Amino acid sequence: MPLISDENKKQIQEIFQKLTNKVIIHFFTQEFECESCKAAHELLQELTALSDKLELKVYDFLKDQESAKKFEIDKIPAIVLEGQKVYGIRFFGIPSGYEFAALLEDLVDVSKGITELSLETISQLNTLIKHLHIQVFTTPTCPYCPIMVRMAHKLALMSERIKADMVASIEFPHLASKYSVLGVPKTIVNDGAVEIDGVLPEPAFVQQVMRAA
Repeated sequence: MPLISDENKKQIQEIFQKLTNKVIIHFFTQEFECESCKAAHELLQELTALSDKLELKVYDFLKDQESAKKFEIDKIPAIVLEGQKVYGIRFFGIPSGYEFAALLEDLVDVSKGITELSLETISQLNTLIKHLHIQVFTTPTCPYCPIMVRMAHKLALMSERIKADMVASIEFPHLASKYSVLGVPKTIVNDGAVEIDGVLPEPAFVQQVMRAA
């Protein structure tokens, strides 16, 4: 049974009309000890079939260690988006529920190689010297999580010094425990140097993230 309904496929194809350049979806998986890998793979196969501007490349997490190291993948399922270059935009866990919309919007941004951010935010990003790693912990039923995921991914798109991850809390309970994720969205910057609970508007979010720099 398809994961994407016919009605949703039509809506997604309309969104994909905005794609301008090719996007490669790098997907890391394995056949055992990964409950959501199969569903994530099927979802991406159905998704890439909806546009000739999307290409899916699949890697075995254990056998393709060189590729995993290249993309800095340490857990699965993992998704990395590549447009004109490889951006620090990543999903760890299946982007289901509300997070599916974030993936669709990311694909459009990566295809265009640009996203909507204020001039003030872009100016701040240009001052970055230190590398930043942003992790946004989510659940599929959280309507506010995609807001923070998208915000983090937009920063990664516009700065080579930023990696931004969606992390599915349910799929990686050891990380949720490590960072005391009791509610979502929760954003962790540079391994806990900065922690953000809930949703913030862009200026406040950027201000908090830049504290880690």
